[in-house]
Amino acid sequence: METKPEALIVEAAQNGHLASFAALYERYYGCMVALAYSVLGDRGLSEDAAQETFATACRDLPNLKSKDKFANWLAGICRNTAKQMQRSENRFAALNDDAPAKDERDNHGDLIRQAVWKLRVVHREAIVLRYYNGLSYEQISATLGISQQAVHGRLTRAKRKIAKYLKRNSFTGGEL
Repeated sequence: METKPEALIVEAAQNGHLASFAALYERYYGCMVALAYSVLGDRGLSEDAAQETFATACRDLPNLKSKDKFANWLAGICRNTAKQMQRSENRFAALNDDAPAKDERDNHGDLIRQAVWKLRVVHREAIVLRYYNGLSYEQISATLGISQQAVHGRLTRAKRKIAKYLKRNSFTGGEL
């Protein structure tokens, strides 16, 4: 079966074809959850952010001028939605500071997660999309609207920074 070029699917969705919007949803939902997770660090909130992203996209889709930039446009909506949710969560957390602090050095997984969360957002996005969600360089490139070489560069820099962080914090888990 031949797959339609994405620009044609986007155009059909802009014209009110619900099955086309559903196809875009199925294609990008996982990526948007992963992208939101790179900001929020919480799976449930990330799923909420992805849902909100698609609701916004559905409303604003008629305004999208570059149909071939849909994934990048959607990623921008998702980043903004996740950042907005993060600000709301931070305000809520400040009101509920009675929660016990978790010792994040209990195991190697926590130390690695700490290292990932210390990264700049652009590097964290690439790491989460590639290693937490298993996306290919091509899929990351399409989602973030950057070249595959830029994806490779971001991942390389991110891995170096993670390695430095782990070394500084006496990580003894062997090879990464």
